[in-house]
Amino acid sequence: MPARQTDSAEEEGSKLTLADLLPGQTAKVIKVLCKGLTRRRLLDLGLVPGTVVEAVMKSPLADPVAFNIRGALIALRREDAEQVAAEHA
Repeated sequence: MPARQTDSAEEEGSKLTLADLLPGQTAKVIKVLCKGLTRRRLLDLGLVPGTVVEAVMKSPLADPVAFNIRGALIALRREDAEQVAAEHA
């Protein structure tokens, strides 16, 4: 049974994505959910498991969002930010 509880905790934590963060909130990356070139780009930007990310500001229409990722200010489109599962830091 303990393994089952761990699985549900992982699923619950993966409901949060970077797109859900409001300016000033931080989260820790759990997993990059997409594949292919988009996955490679997000990993190259530093969005690897364990990285703490802060939402800095949203554009007036909420797309894109600027994030502080390892000391760099990076703007991500909402569709890309939705591909990064996270948990509150």
